[in-house]
Amino acid sequence: MREQLQNLLEMRVQQCVSHKNGKNKCLKIEKKKETLLKRGAEIVKAKARGKIISRNEANDMTKVLYKVHFKYLTKQKDTFFLEEEIEQRNANFYKGILVEDHEINPFDIQIPSVPEEDLLPTDQANSSDRMSYQYDRLKAVQYAERWWNDYNPAYKKFEVDCTNFISQCLHAGGAPMTGFPNRSNGWWMRNNNWSYSWTVANSLRLYLSRAKTGLRAKEVKSPDQLLLGDVICYDFQGDGRFDHNTMVTGKDVNGMPLVNAHTYNCRMRYWAYEDSTAYTPNIKYKFYSIADD
Repeated sequence: MREQLQNLLEMRVQQCVSHKNGKNKCLKIEKKKETLLKRGAEIVKAKARGKIISRNEANDMTKVLYKVHFKYLTKQKDTFFLEEEIEQRNANFYKGILVEDHEINPFDIQIPSVPEEDLLPTDQANSSDRMSYQYDRLKAVQYAERWWNDYNPAYKKFEVDCTNFISQCLHAGGAPMTGFPNRSNGWWMRNNNWSYSWTVANSLRLYLSRAKTGLRAKEVKSPDQLLLGDVICYDFQGDGRFDHNTMVTGKDVNGMPLVNAHTYNCRMRYWAYEDSTAYTPNIKYKFYSIADD
């Protein structure tokens, strides 16, 4: 089975670097190449390492859940970037012959939606929470780089972990927790309990747009206005409910953001997510630049 899995990985790598994939082409990788081309960039080298998470055998069928760590060395003008991402996939074998192999879309997992009216105005936080702070963008980015493909044991891990991860990055940069112990108020995680804004993508987006104390942000109109350590929010379906958050950890040669994220663990990924399985033509974005005193 490991040899068969290795053959799958080798095929995926060849799809990354080949300009003519023929009948075995991967639409997602084709989309990645297309978006790179629009930025004047290309993949010059790709590596993939796979790990089997679980396997189930019944009759002549073997179902394998595995993850792949991709590394893409890309070139844009005279500058090289190393992009990394973790893909989870399902592969089905019949009598040892591959019959299906597909990526699992991590954003298919539904999480409870918190009504806007259940989120109290953040200026109702306790007066003791009304503190000034300096946001250390370097520390926030260093945290995002350290933990992009791992989980800090000091915090609870969630199945949909993107917002929890971004909250940790912001806190590492010095953003103070406020509103404890009211889950609808402020932004915090303590004693194995947390606010909605700490863990739910749409709630963090609402918090950043409203907060007047503690962690605060200013919405900007375009991604090139963002700085390292700033936040991008994603509404994949364009229905007004935001699904995902990332942190800006780099810029390409055109000054556009590269981001780190959890759920679909990645680093130095181009901000627009056009090559994501969750992408739709209706996607909407919000761009928040973190404020400090």
